[in-house]
Amino acid sequence: MISYKPLQKLLIDRDIKKQELMKRTGISSATMAKLNTNEYVSLEVIDKICAALNCQPGELLEYIGEEANK
Repeated sequence: MISYKPLQKLLIDRDIKKQELMKRTGISSATMAKLNTNEYVSLEVIDKICAALNCQPGELLEYIGEEANK
């Protein structure tokens, strides 16, 4: 499973609101909702966020193994 908790932490650390990220990237509220619930988003979305925040994909997401969910 992919978790976007690192993205949430990055936004907090940089004092960037989710609405501001949506403005900077052009992503929709539906896509932001997917990020908040750890659902699949395309690499295009990850690319837009990386460009807007000047960061690497590894700073936005982490892999959580299945055994962590048990």
